[in-house]
Amino acid sequence: MSTVSTQRPARERILDTACELFYAHGIHAVGVDRLIAESEVAKATLYKQFPSKDDVVAAYLRRMDDRWRRQLRSAALAAGDDPREQLFGLFVALEHAAQDGTLGCAFINAVAEYNPGSTPHAITAEHKRAVRTWVRDLAAAAGAADPDTLAFQLTLLIDGTLAATRVEHADVAAEAAKRAARDLLDAACPGSD
Repeated sequence: MSTVSTQRPARERILDTACELFYAHGIHAVGVDRLIAESEVAKATLYKQFPSKDDVVAAYLRRMDDRWRRQLRSAALAAGDDPREQLFGLFVALEHAAQDGTLGCAFINAVAEYNPGSTPHAITAEHKRAVRTWVRDLAAAAGAADPDTLAFQLTLLIDGTLAATRVEHADVAAEAAKRAARDLLDAACPGSD
């Protein structure tokens, strides 16, 4: 049974439940009936709020986008004012997430279930571009000679770490990613020391 409070508005309960269930079990594994039951709403209420399951999936991914980008910004800011250390802070946060038991990247998990051209695939691509652009801006501020390449490398490392933590040895993957990130930052931003 979901931990969603019935005190919240129906739309929020549905979305909270979708986030919990889709992330833990996969989107296709969670049927509309289960979503209704665990949200503690009537079928008509679900369809009033979200005309289809695809609409619930899109709202779930948009919420996860907001959460993940807030987590990244918080991790960067927690590392201090130096953009290079902010980039490294992303990997410190990944290490903490691995210790807390992550289920991987909600977006990678979602696109594994959908074909290119689908709404979940498009939302995921948009999310990945937005994160890479933000990381690219930090890389430029850190003095990287080629901020586009560094951003691509770091976001690949983040995605790879999240995928690896879903499979096994989350703590080992996160520690290896942290070391690799430090090496990439040292090579790309040598004048930042």
